[in-house]
Amino acid sequence: MNKQQLTAKIWEAANNMRSKIDANEYKDFILGFMFYKYLSEKEIKYLKDHDYEDEDIVEVCNEDDSETVELCQSGLGILLPTRIFFLHG
Repeated sequence: MNKQQLTAKIWEAANNMRSKIDANEYKDFILGFMFYKYLSEKEIKYLKDHDYEDEDIVEVCNEDDSETVELCQSGLGILLPTRIFFLHG
């Protein structure tokens, strides 16, 4: 997902929520989504830097794999299981 696609998705989400929440609350949602995306991408990059392949990341990034949990918690301080990763286009 490139920057332009991300911007389009953020505006689409904002437009969908516009009638349901106050304008002042948008930043809370958008900043949360952006931080969640940042954490997901950071974890994927970290695992790839530690010789994990895409297939490995999908299969082992969960709370049941103690080796990956320890690696991510010691290096990143967090483990996002792949089932809740920010999904790319």
